[in-house]
Amino acid sequence: MDPKVIVSTLVRSHDDPYKVKDSVTSIFPDWQPSNFPKKSSFPVTRSSEVFSAEIQSIDGLLSILRENRVLDTAMDAMAMRAHGRGTVFYLSRQSASIGKVSFVMEENALGGLIEVTLVGKEIEIWLEQQTWHNGREIVPREIGDEYSMDHNGDASEWFKSS
Repeated sequence: MDPKVIVSTLVRSHDDPYKVKDSVTSIFPDWQPSNFPKKSSFPVTRSSEVFSAEIQSIDGLLSILRENRVLDTAMDAMAMRAHGRGTVFYLSRQSASIGKVSFVMEENALGGLIEVTLVGKEIEIWLEQQTWHNGREIVPREIGDEYSMDHNGDASEWFKSS
């Protein structure tokens, strides 16, 4: 069963709300938060606020990951904060603004973050299935295996030099 997907981002007073929305919807086209702010003229009087919306699927994200052939990295990044009932991961809003995906390992990134929360049972199995590719027939992978990246985002060495 597909997990519940919630996509959130912080819109600061200095952000252009239209550019923020365009950035998020380039990866998640059905993201439609309620009460999203309008563009303001100077001086901006609104304060920073987090906007969230539930979306139907992460198919747009998965399509970009498949196209760029980074499914193993994506599996590791998306599962890094997994627990029994879900996971949360962060994407660069700056990268998303040009239709690219960049996972952020810390909660502070230039250009802002997109927070993606997946809620559902057996989320790790679901992530492994969604990121499966033919290369796993040769080099099997699973969440938390010896090939996983570490919590800093550094890759593990697959082939040791002698």
